[in-house]
Amino acid sequence: MILTNTDNPRHTNSWYAASANDKRVRPLLEGEAEADVCIIGAGFTGISAALELAERGYSVVVLEAERIGFGASGRNGGQIVNGYSRDLEVIAARYGHEKAVQLGEMSLEGGEIIRGRVAQYDIDCDLVHGGFFAAFNEKQIREMARSKAYWEKHGHTDLEMVSKAEVFRYVRTARYAGGMIDKRGGHVHPLNLVLGEAAAVESLGGRIFEGSRVIGMDMGDRPVVRTHSGSVQASYVLVCGNAYLSPQFPDISGRMMPVSSQVMATEPLGPDLIQSLMPANYCVEDANYILDYYRRTADNRLLYGGGIGYGGTDPKDLTGVIRPNMLKTFPQLKDVKIDYAWSGNFALTLTRVPHMGKLSDKVYFSHGDSGHGVTTTHLLGKILGEAVAGHAERFDVWASLPNLPFPGGKTFRVPLTVLGAWWYGLRDRLGF
Repeated sequence: MILTNTDNPRHTNSWYAASANDKRVRPLLEGEAEADVCIIGAGFTGISAALELAERGYSVVVLEAERIGFGASGRNGGQIVNGYSRDLEVIAARYGHEKAVQLGEMSLEGGEIIRGRVAQYDIDCDLVHGGFFAAFNEKQIREMARSKAYWEKHGHTDLEMVSKAEVFRYVRTARYAGGMIDKRGGHVHPLNLVLGEAAAVESLGGRIFEGSRVIGMDMGDRPVVRTHSGSVQASYVLVCGNAYLSPQFPDISGRMMPVSSQVMATEPLGPDLIQSLMPANYCVEDANYILDYYRRTADNRLLYGGGIGYGGTDPKDLTGVIRPNMLKTFPQLKDVKIDYAWSGNFALTLTRVPHMGKLSDKVYFSHGDSGHGVTTTHLLGKILGEAVAGHAERFDVWASLPNLPFPGGKTFRVPLTVLGAWWYGLRDRLGF
């Protein structure tokens, strides 16, 4: 029987919400407020930007429609995966060598931001170092080796190839042919991370309002952001809603697609059992197009994710999607109970590269991390803060990347994307 989260209202029924350190409900915005910067969205991107700006001395108001970390930031697999959803090699081929160098220089920064903030603000979020990328066949191993060589050109020297015989150091399963470890990867409790960062924003004078859905915005030299019960006038506005963005911003939402992913958490396992499954306590992500990802939790659960729902649709039976894959990996868990199962949407762009830009001279946005959000959102939130502070060089690099609408518009973008995913899934199954 799936357990129910009863003491953290308006969050999804996840293990994260049930085990959150801070379950306080922030007030909703009432009346008129002013700030240097108004940020829409209290997920990783918005809170990262808020913290960057608060540290620089700006007054900040954050408006959240639901709860801090309500969306993908508080529902994901909790894996610190360096880089972007497209390899630097692909970025170089698509946008040129100079852009790949520029993005490569930033590609490890998201993880460093997380580790730095956890240390600086003493955030209790179960931070663990180390990640393992698992390969099913020799083709995937060759692709990892090529990616490793390309990463090393950009200064990432903490990658190490793993042979089939060495897989058992990281995960005790016969499924994999080898893989690669990233010593600069890792995993966290993501909801506790964003809650800790939000508390840091508040400690520096920032104000966060929950239950304050944005219903409109008046552009101008000092934009006004309106909710049902109040408004914020600010010098700058940062739109950071990602897959949960309000429909009031069609120029942004029209160039992304919400995509759901499913996650479940087992009952607490015995220390010997969980140690036997994942002895190094590294998080694991496989190399398939539609991938599985999993890790240990601090209370000895196995947290296992996978599956995909283009358009943000969820299967009727969440565990029915994920549990069979978990048992392929760990058949010894066939009698283990599943305590929690949930899903969440992330924002996918057609290019699988984040989309940053401006709606006006005073309104900036960032969205579309395309499944690599834990680290990338921290980087791009910081870059939004830099841009407001007058240092827009890195923002301009991202904003210069072309971003295209999905073919077929809202009517056909989902079936066309599903067709593409089916093709790549077939390639994975056939090993070519």
